[in-house]
Amino acid sequence: MKLKSFLPLATISAGAVSAGTVSCGSHSASVSAARQHDHVNFILINLDDAGNGDFSFSGALGYQTPNIDRLACEGMRYTQFYAAQPISGASRAGLLTGCYPNRIGFAHAPSPGCPYGINGSEETIAEVLKKRNYATAIFGKWHLGDAEKFLPLQHGFDEWYGLPYSHDMWPYHPQWEFPDLPTYEGNRIVGYNLDPSRLTADCTGRSVDFIRKNRDRPFFLYLAHPMPHVPLAVSERFKGKSEQGLYGDVMMELDWSVGEIVKTLEELELDQNTLIVFTSDNGPWIAYGNHAGSTGGLREAKATTFNGGIRVPMIAWWRGTVPAGTICERLASNIDILPTFAEIAGAELPSHKIDGVSLLPLLQDPEASPVREALCLYYQENSLEAVTDGTYKLIFPHDYLGYGEPGNDGMPGKMIPRRVEKPELYDMRRDPGERYDVSAQHPDVVGRLEEFADSCRADLGDDLTGQKGPGRRKPGYR
Repeated sequence: MKLKSFLPLATISAGAVSAGTVSCGSHSASVSAARQHDHVNFILINLDDAGNGDFSFSGALGYQTPNIDRLACEGMRYTQFYAAQPISGASRAGLLTGCYPNRIGFAHAPSPGCPYGINGSEETIAEVLKKRNYATAIFGKWHLGDAEKFLPLQHGFDEWYGLPYSHDMWPYHPQWEFPDLPTYEGNRIVGYNLDPSRLTADCTGRSVDFIRKNRDRPFFLYLAHPMPHVPLAVSERFKGKSEQGLYGDVMMELDWSVGEIVKTLEELELDQNTLIVFTSDNGPWIAYGNHAGSTGGLREAKATTFNGGIRVPMIAWWRGTVPAGTICERLASNIDILPTFAEIAGAELPSHKIDGVSLLPLLQDPEASPVREALCLYYQENSLEAVTDGTYKLIFPHDYLGYGEPGNDGMPGKMIPRRVEKPELYDMRRDPGERYDVSAQHPDVVGRLEEFADSCRADLGDDLTGQKGPGRRKPGYR
């Protein structure tokens, strides 16, 4: 969609909503102000291991997140938003390419020296938006490979400061002390001894500078915070500020970061032509106890395809266009962000097949018709462990590591081998915690979701059923 045909969406006022509206106030939109701009900017804020219950608007205890709450209050909150996979590297690969990670050869989370990374033939959000002359930057965690040809500057980004993977990566994990991981400025390693307490503030400061520098041209900012992934670290400014220890302190600093971004947009009068998407790469790593977040009551957590691991927070904020104080209950995924940004910017999609769909109709109206039929939930190398249509979720027999007694103060607790023995069906409307199997009551739903799963297997394969799948592409290799 061309930009000029998109701008009339600004006629949707911030208060023009029906069911799904929450009473939290609104900021009146100025249609004329929105039309003064000839482009739309994009800011994608991706936290690491944050859960649905980690914000004060969703029930967090012992600390407040007023700036993130404000995004939710002035924007649209999604309640059925799924990460592409419940692990960092694969999730980020899906986020940036609009593809199921296993379609592009991604599984797990690439470790230092991993032989594979993102293939040069894949297009990231940054590469798609470069077609429309966007300035692009990533500040924070990459995790799509650490060989030079896999790094951000080779995949559409003009600037990068941050880490090539998680700051606890093997062989250091699960030791408490920070490893000497390389910190990059562009493709240049600038040090191995970064003070981890600087991570959030450094990424935020560089993000603000990038916005200021590109205030007069379209830009895409990917703020990929390394926190609240363990090992936790926080600046002196926020140390000891929460009633929930170090984890609460870290969340307060991340909330401050969001506030700095919004404040800068308002100061530069860019708030009406900038879309912010706020999310997390997967659910919390609850094995770490008091150094982990909250699933908000969902089953299991990170590294499982139960909702605690794969259903993540998502807020869309765009003053004057996204209706304020709304809740969208339609099924969506982080693989849908690339086609959404592309449609708004009027940029061509990648020439090869992607799996994401544009969320633009839902950004205009949270009760619009669903934009996708269903979503397949893969994990491990290529195992189709579940599918969901947003109303029901069907889980297939598979082995997984469940969570036992949690750890404390930065050390992990017990993981317990478990197995789903037979297909299980859960009603997402009444049982998002996946506690009551209703497969016997709804054989028709099981059959319908099995048909969708078969279509996924025919395209992408499935290790659980021994199918190969012709639709998978190879990752890049060193």
